[in-house]
Amino acid sequence: MLRKRLEPRILATIIATASAAWVFIAVAEDVVEGETGAIDTAILSAFRNPADPAQPFGPPWLHELGRDVTALGSPGILAFVVVATAVFLLLAGRRRDSLFLTAATVGGGLLTAVLKDAFARPRPEFALPGVHVFTTSFPSGHALGSAAIYFTLAALITRIVPQPKLKTYVMGVAVFLTVLIGLSRIYLGLHWSSDVLAGWAAGAAWALACWLTAHVMETRSNRL
Repeated sequence: MLRKRLEPRILATIIATASAAWVFIAVAEDVVEGETGAIDTAILSAFRNPADPAQPFGPPWLHELGRDVTALGSPGILAFVVVATAVFLLLAGRRRDSLFLTAATVGGGLLTAVLKDAFARPRPEFALPGVHVFTTSFPSGHALGSAAIYFTLAALITRIVPQPKLKTYVMGVAVFLTVLIGLSRIYLGLHWSSDVLAGWAAGAAWALACWLTAHVMETRSNRL
């Protein structure tokens, strides 16, 4: 009975993983072929101040809010969240979950580095003054990292909470936060829209693939 109940969820996860990977590949091909230039420029321009394209639209407090939101997807903040959560899981006796989170995070970081190095796309020239970047543009590391880690954290939490409403809420928060972080990268002029879309897709595909792998390994272990 349990196997029959889980099979649709596994199938849905496989389809979702393949779909996210396909989106990344499609966007990457368009970027390499130069087909995203017009829409990237149009979307980025929509976030700029018409009187001063070097600045995003809105008052200074909105600029600061954009910085605050984007920091939630920074490597330092994500690393802190992961380490704190991994240690908590270890102390709570959930060693397997802690290892899963750590492996998913390390793998996601390596994936980001490999993809950025492979595409080596220049960043936009409209970065908000005072915001420093040290890597190439495609895909957005903040978008990929936040999708990979916050989706993984949400998946772990949904395994613990029993109520469907709470599961939906947790996943909703993870999606909302990831989307907000990605949009902040465009707002601050740090990424093209295609960078962010590709980051979301790659991060989601990675998180789903990690969950699927962990589930298969756990199922096989329980059968032994």
